[in-house]
Amino acid sequence: MQAELDALEQKLDQLVQLSLRLRAENHKLRQDLVTALSHKRQAEDKISTAQSRLEHILTILPEDTA
Repeated sequence: MQAELDALEQKLDQLVQLSLRLRAENHKLRQDLVTALSHKRQAEDKISTAQSRLEHILTILPEDTA
């Protein structure tokens, strides 16, 4: 009986350690996601700015009359 309890305790310890590792990994992945989304937003803002500037340039360029 004691051997079974010891084995169960060992399995429980392993489960707790796995749970802690997974929580830490999940936390890091969430932080990485926030960073990636921020970078994506910055890139989208730059693209939007560039698009607006190009559209403005196109409106002030003389049209080809040929």
